[in-house]
Amino acid sequence: MDKRRRVLTKLYLDTANLVWNGNAISGHQALAECFEMLPSSEFQVNMLDCQPVHEQATQGQTTVLVVTCGTVKFEGNKQRYFNQNFLLTAQVAPQNTVWKIASDCFHFQDWAS
Repeated sequence: MDKRRRVLTKLYLDTANLVWNGNAISGHQALAECFEMLPSSEFQVNMLDCQPVHEQATQGQTTVLVVTCGTVKFEGNKQRYFNQNFLLTAQVAPQNTVWKIASDCFHFQDWAS
């Protein structure tokens, strides 16, 4: 993520939405600005799960829900727990299939002290 932030938006559909700790972001330009303003980071993924989404919920579009959680440490900040959910959708072309992020929700998990 830190080394190629400028290309992260290519992973998203043009109509994709990102919710970052409750803040909604949409559009490639807004996504690029969000990614660029984040400090350097170290992510550790502790859990990853993928499940197909039923066609009735996606109007026949092949879609997978990806759920992950772990820890992240942004430069100058303490390590925090996070969870992140993606909806990946298949963009089928005659020669290949490309998976794009349709929806992305990232949230810090702050535990009560």
